[in-house]
Amino acid sequence: MSGEVRERLAQHFVIREWPGSEHAEPFLAEHAPSIAGVATGGDIGLPNEIIDALPALRIIAGYGVGYERIDAGHAAERGILVTHTPDVLNDEVSNTTIALLLAVTRRIVAYDRYAREGRWAREGSPPLAHGIAGKRVGMVGLGRIGMTIAQKLGVFGCEVVYHSRNRRDDVSFQHYPDLIAMAGGCDILIVITPGGAATRHLVDRPVIDALGPKGTFINVGRGSVVDERELVAALAEGRLGAAGLDVFEDEPNIPPELISMDNVVLLPHVGSATVETRAAMAGLVIDNLVSFFEHGKAITPVPECRHLQP
Repeated sequence: MSGEVRERLAQHFVIREWPGSEHAEPFLAEHAPSIAGVATGGDIGLPNEIIDALPALRIIAGYGVGYERIDAGHAAERGILVTHTPDVLNDEVSNTTIALLLAVTRRIVAYDRYAREGRWAREGSPPLAHGIAGKRVGMVGLGRIGMTIAQKLGVFGCEVVYHSRNRRDDVSFQHYPDLIAMAGGCDILIVITPGGAATRHLVDRPVIDALGPKGTFINVGRGSVVDERELVAALAEGRLGAAGLDVFEDEPNIPPELISMDNVVLLPHVGSATVETRAAMAGLVIDNLVSFFEHGKAITPVPECRHLQP
């Protein structure tokens, strides 16, 4: 929690900062009866045992659009509202996605290294890269961020199709209920779907093989959505053309095999990591807490908890 966020929260609430699991017992013994709200990062969450240890808890305000580390269903059963920070990061994550895609297809990172190592002068011009105009892009997920990505891809002349559990009636993009079929007809596959049990290893070997040796894979959703071992193997064996990854299964650990691959661009989970967007996300966390305690209604509850709102 930044100093600015702490100061803003302190204007409305008494702040108790979590001391870490090693000091949890004395902290809970002293403060648990009085804690009515928790602000937590989406990558940190709040375990059920902590939720159950806070008898006065009424709201968990998550920082981030993903909330798989908070059991929203369990919280809802206890009458506890869970919020997240959607929409304010749509533009930045979509911009990162496009930048990552172009970095992979246009070989920006590999070209940078080629120039820095003096190979241009020694060996001449490097191999040609690929453009994305006219390419067919399959979106795995078409929520708020996915839709923003799809709209921006249209500016680049891409044809967009999508896979999701349910077909959207408000878009003209072709819907594929079968992910393997969609991957087989695409040049590029972009994952922008939440993590959790329902999507774990949704992108597995059959999907990767369908995308094929000329395909490009981009993941800006969650690392758990992809079978990472199969992804690494496909890249190493040439069964997949290239990849751009902002998320991983065991963050912050990255499979070492990927480090030396010129056809892979790696980012340290920075999809929304700009000063402006992170400030907007922090502001929404604070606004959710203030609105809930002052007006009885949060601004952006997660779907599992919307029924708790008046």
